[in-house]
Amino acid sequence: MKKEFQETGSCVPKKHYMVDTTEQLNETIELIERGKYFIINRPRQFGKTTTLSLLEKSPKLADYIILRMSFEGIGDMCFQSEGAFIKMFVEKIKNELEYLGIKEEENVFLFDKESSFADLSKIITNFIKAMNKPVVLLIDEVDQSSNNNLFIRFLGVLRNKYLLMNEDRDFSFHSVILAGLHDVKNLKSKLRPNEEATYNSPWNIAISYDVDMTFSAKQIETMLVEYVSATNANMDIAYIAKKLYYHTSGYPYFVSKLCKIIDEKIKPKVWAEIDIIESIKILLEEENNPNFDKLIKILEESKELTKLVKKVSLGLESFSYNSKTPLINFGKMHGVFRPNEKNRVVIFNKIYDKVISEYFESKQEIEGTLDIVPSQYLTKAGKLDLKILLTKFKDAAKEKYSSSKKLKTKEFLEEDLRTQFFMYLKPILNGIGFSCKEVQTCEERRMDVVIFFRDEKFIVELKIWRGQQQHKAGLKQLKEYMDYENVEKGYMLIMNKNKTKEFKTTDENGIFIAWV
Repeated sequence: MKKEFQETGSCVPKKHYMVDTTEQLNETIELIERGKYFIINRPRQFGKTTTLSLLEKSPKLADYIILRMSFEGIGDMCFQSEGAFIKMFVEKIKNELEYLGIKEEENVFLFDKESSFADLSKIITNFIKAMNKPVVLLIDEVDQSSNNNLFIRFLGVLRNKYLLMNEDRDFSFHSVILAGLHDVKNLKSKLRPNEEATYNSPWNIAISYDVDMTFSAKQIETMLVEYVSATNANMDIAYIAKKLYYHTSGYPYFVSKLCKIIDEKIKPKVWAEIDIIESIKILLEEENNPNFDKLIKILEESKELTKLVKKVSLGLESFSYNSKTPLINFGKMHGVFRPNEKNRVVIFNKIYDKVISEYFESKQEIEGTLDIVPSQYLTKAGKLDLKILLTKFKDAAKEKYSSSKKLKTKEFLEEDLRTQFFMYLKPILNGIGFSCKEVQTCEERRMDVVIFFRDEKFIVELKIWRGQQQHKAGLKQLKEYMDYENVEKGYMLIMNKNKTKEFKTTDENGIFIAWV
């Protein structure tokens, strides 16, 4: 069977090219062996189901009975009564035993529609006692039930049995793993039907699951090695893996998705960074992408999150990454935020950052607050002339700034003007080029924009004017970044808030600067 890159559902080793996640899997297996209860709460398409599948089949867990089930699509009838829930849960256990070829013991699963969770506790006790191995319970898609009070009470049963088991006073599952988007420990529940929802965690016995499920560049290499071996594709594996990580930050879905697009749609003779850029453009143009749709829905539903996302995306402010802060935790849960090496909040990856930027640009375009239209910006040879582009943007900004008192505010300089610059780029790059941001979380609040246009790469630094000393330091930093990205020419767009500012262009040590 010919393998392919998987973009939906769980990955299967014999069907799909897969990253070697042995390290993460071993960390999880160690938790199981130690009898831990925990939840794998990660953003969508982050490898949760694949992890459960690999755990189920792991030879290292051969001494355990692994029961794997999902609460997806079980319907509301299961939550009409305790008896209905028990019936659903027992049937899932029976199905797993049949799949594993384990004979069902008589008189273990005795219940009726009037059965209660006290009866379920006895059923679990009898079931565990009848097995000849410790039993591990894996439940996927718990988000389907996590807002249901009956489900929370079910977790309470497991919690009570866990505590009694540790005192050798009961029998229960050796380890329980839940998988979903939310951290069940933080769910709001009601102790009584008419009571206001409060934080009441029946899952405080669970430990934090701190395993890093993102793919490192080295791990991405393992998938590319397998692919090259099977197809004889031509690429510098280490370089392509590094660039895939650069654009995805190791988000599992995007790593596989970009590789799939390159393999099946672009089909280059030799894989290069330009193919990764092209695959991102194709991805962004997909009409119906559930991952992006969910991201936009979250922004539409939470104004507070949207404000924070905009500040982070445009580099307007820097925030410490504290997952105990509700808004940051909410963004983390949905894969919007991650911490950088300095433990500051950043947009998870450059793909999400691009989707977010286009979302804000589109909103301002619809609202009619953007009317700068680029003119001539190409050389006779069809190359992008960034000097012309920045000069014309400077001229357009001057005209607009001079004619509107509203645009003399701080918000214009640090928010609207940056958004306008990206909007200015959009029709120029559309269908040909691509841009991505490197937000620098320092007091200067500078931002490096990397522009890809055909086979060329450009670097533009956006920054606020904060005096000559910081300007010199900024030139030095840009030079270092240019060397890192292997480009000879650099560009700056400096936003000066002084009333006596000049709209001008200068050239300093090989760096072209537009002042607005």
